[in-house]
Amino acid sequence: MTPEILLKEAERINDDILDIRRKLHKNPETGFDLKNTVDLVRNELKSMGITPVDCGRAGITAVIGGKKPGKVFLLRADMDALPIKEESEVEFRSENGKMHACGHDMHTAMLLGAARLLKAHEEEIEGSIKLMFQPAEEIFEGSSDMINGGLLENPKPDGALMIHVMAGIPFKTGTVIVSAPGVSAPAADYFEIRVKGVGSHGSMPNLGIDPLSAAAHILIALQEISARELALADKAVLTVGTLHSGTAANAIPDTAVMGGSIRTFDEEIRSFLKERITDISQSVAKAFRAEADVVFGSGCPTLVNDAALSGDALKYLKELLGGERVFSAEQMKSTGKSSKTAGSEDFAYVSHKVPSIMLALAAGQPEKGYKYPQHHPKVRFDEEALAVGSAVYAYTASRWLEENK
Repeated sequence: MTPEILLKEAERINDDILDIRRKLHKNPETGFDLKNTVDLVRNELKSMGITPVDCGRAGITAVIGGKKPGKVFLLRADMDALPIKEESEVEFRSENGKMHACGHDMHTAMLLGAARLLKAHEEEIEGSIKLMFQPAEEIFEGSSDMINGGLLENPKPDGALMIHVMAGIPFKTGTVIVSAPGVSAPAADYFEIRVKGVGSHGSMPNLGIDPLSAAAHILIALQEISARELALADKAVLTVGTLHSGTAANAIPDTAVMGGSIRTFDEEIRSFLKERITDISQSVAKAFRAEADVVFGSGCPTLVNDAALSGDALKYLKELLGGERVFSAEQMKSTGKSSKTAGSEDFAYVSHKVPSIMLALAAGQPEKGYKYPQHHPKVRFDEEALAVGSAVYAYTASRWLEENK
């Protein structure tokens, strides 16, 4: 399929993609509880003559192609929303207290659009293209769940791609930024520190062990890791976001519970931080006669971009969209417009098993009214990105298979 034909076909089905996106946006669902979303995806695939296959707790896979021998390329879209009450002014806004504030409705609609494009050219595909519709990205559990459910088997992918739309950035809608080789999204880990003391009346602190005092000292001590134990080049963020304890102003409680997260771009630094959080918490608690238990919950590793695939994607997308609409992450750094966010992405689990690439798709310039960023209750996304995103999915996968027979 030529770039010109594919782009024209994507424009012709734009209304269908738009309709799907708005249905998803108006009815967001979170985590693994995606019954209506999954039903919509499943029915859309069936209407195209594509067989959907359940994968894991709430994922869907499907395969297009296979008429010619060749490799397998994976395309991923996440489907879940956030527990955020929408405050945007769009006419199809959510009313259920949840919101597609990260653009996953855009991703799902674009991949369904790509599926329609690819199905129309199925006889031309040099191998197979596997679709991955993923739940629970926002809680970093969906990708690993699908892997455990057989995502990377029958057939096994040889390469993989994800797209993430970006609002509130100073690039023309439809501009694509190709990640550089190496890590483009940090690992994320959530932790809970439960400090155990002994409750007593506030007038008799000597009869108790104050977990709040110990927790406060732990919180301060943890900040010293970044200040004094990491080098300037060791990019990492440690945040304690919650501290809960007690119910009465004149009583020392039994326990205090802290919750936090870490973001790291290096797996060794990630392990180091986990070890030091545990050591510091337990040692400081002991110094105040208390005890501390540290538990690390959900998280994901670093997202690693394959060097060859990064170069290939840059070449293919310039063929499709032209050099003025496609940039490498290195070029963005030189312009001073590169993203300074450090959002994690659980497609990372796939990237550690299959050569992968992450693409950013501009979907809203601040100067055109799209001033709010992802995860904001007023964020909006420019729907002009939808047809472009569908074409980007379809063309990158088919061209890679063509060149890697």
